[in-house]
Amino acid sequence: MIPAPPGSISVFVRASLRKLPVLASVAIALGPNSGASAVDRCDQLPSPSVTLKRHEEPITLDTRSSYRTLTLIGPRNLPAGKQVLGLTRGTATVRFESRITAYTDPGGRWECASPQLTVTYGFSPMTVYVAREFPPGSCAYKEIHEHELRHVRAYQAHLLRIEQELADTLKRRFVTDGPWRGPVGQARARLQQELEERWAPYIRREMNKVDAAQALIDTPEEYARVAESCGGEVKRLTR
Repeated sequence: MIPAPPGSISVFVRASLRKLPVLASVAIALGPNSGASAVDRCDQLPSPSVTLKRHEEPITLDTRSSYRTLTLIGPRNLPAGKQVLGLTRGTATVRFESRITAYTDPGGRWECASPQLTVTYGFSPMTVYVAREFPPGSCAYKEIHEHELRHVRAYQAHLLRIEQELADTLKRRFVTDGPWRGPVGQARARLQQELEERWAPYIRREMNKVDAAQALIDTPEEYARVAESCGGEVKRLTR
């Protein structure tokens, strides 16, 4: 976010968790009339797995809003008299998709199941706003837009930085030595509940740790630099 001079520049990213349903399908890998024993049938299921993906999409640029409008939709704790000239907004999203391959015993009471989990996380949508008072091609527009892109790059770098830790943590939980065993239907219900109640909030917390990196961009020196840039153009256009 970029307030008008004599003020500061900062980014504001609104992060909210988009709870999407777990997509699950069950394939009965081995029928009850197979010549192998029940133990062998369970052992023949594929191993549980976790695949992590970063969601990527083009950044949306909005130059239609006035700085007064951006000030209204910006952070609530904006100091009195400050106005927002540029803004970056994003929504933190996580999506889980799972395919469960299972064997059910002939009596229909218990099963062994192997979940293959795909986790997609990222910011969607991510929108960069530059107030319409600063026309594209102007020096002021360039300064404000480049500042906001620094925040976008910081978010993208953070997603990459936490990817391995997220993958390792999820694999420790879900990639077990063998299939899950229990009453019929338990694996699917347990998986969906745990993803929604434990792992979606965990991923959101890790994504929101990016705030520390963003604060390094919004320094008083950066505020002053942009406010005084372009020979006073920023100040002149916000009078």
